Amino acid sequence: MGKVVVVAAVLGVAAVCAAVGGLILSRRMKKGANWRRTIEILREFEEKCGTPVEKLKQVTDALVKEMNAGLASDSAGRVKMLVSYVDNLPTGDEEGLFYALDLGGTNFRVLRVQLGGKGGGIKHQEFAEVPIPMELMIGTSDVCDSVSVDLFGYIASELAKFVAQEGQEFSLPSGRERELGFTFSFPVMQTSIDSGTLITWAKGFSIDDTVGKDVADELAKSLKKHGVDMHVTALVNDTVGTLAGGRFSNKDVVAAVILGTGTNAAYVERAEAIPKWHGPLPKSGEMVINTEWGNFKTSYLPLTEFDKALDCDSPNSGEQIYEKMISGMYLGDIVRRVLCRMAEEASFFGDTIPPKLQIPFILRTPDMSAMHHDSSPDLSIVGSKMEEILEIPTISLKKRKVIHELCRIVATRGARLAAAGILGILKMLGRDTLPSNKEKQRTVVAMDGGLYEHYTEFRECLEETLKELVGEQVWENISIEHANDGSGIGASLLAASHSRYIEAMEIQEDVVVVPRRLSEEEQDSSTHQ
Repeated sequence: MGKVVVVAAVLGVAAVCAAVGGLILSRRMKKGANWRRTIEILREFEEKCGTPVEKLKQVTDALVKEMNAGLASDSAGRVKMLVSYVDNLPTGDEEGLFYALDLGGTNFRVLRVQLGGKGGGIKHQEFAEVPIPMELMIGTSDVCDSVSVDLFGYIASELAKFVAQEGQEFSLPSGRERELGFTFSFPVMQTSIDSGTLITWAKGFSIDDTVGKDVADELAKSLKKHGVDMHVTALVNDTVGTLAGGRFSNKDVVAAVILGTGTNAAYVERAEAIPKWHGPLPKSGEMVINTEWGNFKTSYLPLTEFDKALDCDSPNSGEQIYEKMISGMYLGDIVRRVLCRMAEEASFFGDTIPPKLQIPFILRTPDMSAMHHDSSPDLSIVGSKMEEILEIPTISLKKRKVIHELCRIVATRGARLAAAGILGILKMLGRDTLPSNKEKQRTVVAMDGGLYEHYTEFRECLEETLKELVGEQVWENISIEHANDGSGIGASLLAASHSRYIEAMEIQEDVVVVPRRLSEEEQDSSTHQ
């Protein structure tokens, strides 16, 4: 009887061990299968994001085709190629006191600069940043006369305070009205250098009564109402402002690109090469074009299912496809969407999907940049970002490496596509090849935006890709320069280069004082003296 009990016990233990062993083996097999699926998702995504030189050149050619269509007609293509009416970029000879207003987000900035004339540069500058109350971003501009409910009235009142603080180092010639450059970073149909009709609001603004009105005129009326003696001389887009700021510092600047939350580009075009321009040719023979290239789309763009899902979930589905692949607003969310797929199909974060991972835009591009730049042996920054943002307390090193690699793939694709866009601008300018006369021709592109400024890996990849696309010899004549705060300074400089007083100054400079011919008596008198 005892032997039977012992045998039964042994068999029971064996069965338990076998079951435990089977469970362990099953879990190992499941983990192995999950890991293989994780790597499959990563490699499939990397393959679809591929940007070989041949594909990039196809993207460039498609963009150039769209840009030429946009120059021909406002309704011809997705890339609008808006005429900015800026035909006189700063030369560096501008002199005097000029103001700028930069409105494009939940804060606005006011600036003043004292320009020193030829060789004098910017002698003094000051700025103030002012938050916009949320109630002024929504509603109608004529709810009542109170400053608290009128956006332009509020801006005018703050400008009045800023003007009142003007120090002795800033001087305005007697008899002159202050002049302002207005950077307005919303869709506008420009009708002259100092006027433009608002097409639609964006970025959280929704002031219905202002749509269809001339925003420069709306600001001018509010300035007058608040006793601010200031004329709106130039209404400009932020990219055009960046181009102006860059040209003031460097005469070789021919284009500007913004790579920040969004993206855009502007460049100097020959006026005669703009078929849709029906006005008189400007004296300079040039016109700055605001491309609005963010809306570019072509079948050559390496779109993935994650890009398509992001677009479908966006409020402007089907629009701004190029922008959604290369700008700071979206890169982090593409990473998040791929991680979601890994969590769903490969249990990347365990048996449950972290709730916060399913929140759109919770993973911002600055966080992605920090993880991409993590060079620590254990990728500690990747781990801390996952805990801080998604509340995932522990994650293995090999999974951190996957996240790090995913950030690299998304950033590389974005940077290389941005380089293809810049190549398109160079082609429009005829600067993508060596000049036929073999004379060195410097080509400088002014760059601004947080993505370009702060995401080092993105910036370096963009520049290396552009070098790869144009070749070593052409690259020697190209440089990309960071134009910090280009849009604000640029607006004040455009107010200077389009000043109402320029013509009067030129006439004054051209006046030659001819000595009066002396009479014979006066000559004799002069001789005796």
